Amino acid sequence: MSRIGRMPISVPAGVDVKIEAGNVVTVKGPKGTLTEQLNPAMTIKQEGTELIVTRPDDAKENRSLHGLTRSLLHNMVVGVTDGFKKELEVNGVGYRVAKEGTKLVMNLGFSHQVIVEEKDGITIEVPDPNHIVIHGADKQKVGQFAAEVREKRPPEPYKGKGIKYADEVIRRKEGKTGVKKK
Repeated sequence: MSRIGRMPISVPAGVDVKIEAGNVVTVKGPKGTLTEQLNPAMTIKQEGTELIVTRPDDAKENRSLHGLTRSLLHNMVVGVTDGFKKELEVNGVGYRVAKEGTKLVMNLGFSHQVIVEEKDGITIEVPDPNHIVIHGADKQKVGQFAAEVREKRPPEPYKGKGIKYADEVIRRKEGKTGVKKK
């Protein structure tokens, strides 16, 4: 049995879960509403304040879907209660970010400014010119948007200039001065 799949999901007070035909699950909470079409092979039951995911048999596909379905449901419940966030850091001389209305305006060493528009369900915060914080209820959307922002100027290995995740470690390379002369 899947260790992740058999763990029950506790539903906190103030969160409403609806399970409809075809495993269409709607989770409503203080941070918003998320709807997801989960695999119809899995059985999702609500018992009191817990959600339980079970699988029909031990076929390989069902075993792999069991833990996935439970993780997706858990992420929905966490998303509508606490939300998810990704933190990005901007490193480099003259590299800075600012927020103008719903737009993220970035100076990244190009001849032009890079402007990214906020998407629905996602909030951008700029606490200082070198940090970006992306908030949202949907874990997948937050991660995807953070990856799109990072893609505008990924960190380079020589000086570490660019946009990186706050917890990302950049493997540094030695430049041409590292070559020994004969």
